[in-house]
Amino acid sequence: MIKVQNLSKNYGPFQALKDISFSVDKGQIVGFLGPNGAGKTTTMRILTCFMPASSGKVTVAGYDVFKESREVRERIGYLPENIPLYTEMTVTKYLAYMAKIRGVSRKQIRERLDIVIESCGLTERRNQIIGQLSRGFRQRVGLAQALVHAPEVLILDEPTSGLDPRQIVEIRELIKELGKERTILFSTHILPEASQTCERLLIISKGKITGDIQLLNGRAVSNQTPIKEESEVLVKTLSIVVTAGQPNEIIDALTNIPDTVSVEQSVIDNVDDTLTFHIQYAFTDDIRAAVAKTVIDSGWNLLEMRTDEMSLEELFLSLTSETAA
Repeated sequence: MIKVQNLSKNYGPFQALKDISFSVDKGQIVGFLGPNGAGKTTTMRILTCFMPASSGKVTVAGYDVFKESREVRERIGYLPENIPLYTEMTVTKYLAYMAKIRGVSRKQIRERLDIVIESCGLTERRNQIIGQLSRGFRQRVGLAQALVHAPEVLILDEPTSGLDPRQIVEIRELIKELGKERTILFSTHILPEASQTCERLLIISKGKITGDIQLLNGRAVSNQTPIKEESEVLVKTLSIVVTAGQPNEIIDALTNIPDTVSVEQSVIDNVDDTLTFHIQYAFTDDIRAAVAKTVIDSGWNLLEMRTDEMSLEELFLSLTSETAA
């Protein structure tokens, strides 16, 4: 649905985007994350035809952003970071005005208004002046104007910026609901928000795409970087403490357990005759039961078992560090 190839943007001598490439499939909700100044807003402005690129190619729903901008804009709903609201207008009049600008026919305007007002939770506010609304409801009006022409793709730039915790949850749930019928790309620098909303995260740092993370239940399971052709499956580490066995014998037995990636003995000396081993295995697997059975069946004593994994925060920091960028 969205395809970006070798996209660059220069502001004089400063290069805001450095030959980035990525794609977003139909029906996906993808988070676009990075530190402030990483290039998120610049990318979104190019995708939505607000700004030309210096080089590269971008297509949305099969249409070229630079050569077929009208067709692209008909298929995109855009919520910029600073929403262009007319605060002296009522919600209904503002949305009707935006519908006309977006080319919605006169016969369809009332129907489209009813749909977006209900879907964005604005029914009780439809006749209220926008300037009298809270920030959370203004954000909902911004989403409604992005949806009024029934676009296939939604581009949302910091949709929860400045909202309180309750409003953030409400907008997050609204985005998830909207994503059932649309492709959504939204930028944020708030990891918990992205992990609870998206199935995939694109990481950008200093104008470069440094990671493409697949999520499962809000947790990172794989990552693909531009320099690697294949996606790297992230691993968990299972640490166990045992007694009554020989290190080499234990390592051999643990290594033979299916889905085990590697087994290492702790370098820390134990003074109480215990042995500690660190077993790495794919995030999508669970080998704890097999490990426990192997240890017990071998006649060793299992004193402790704990699982460690790289948190999303740690992964994000590693992908936005000086060496990653």
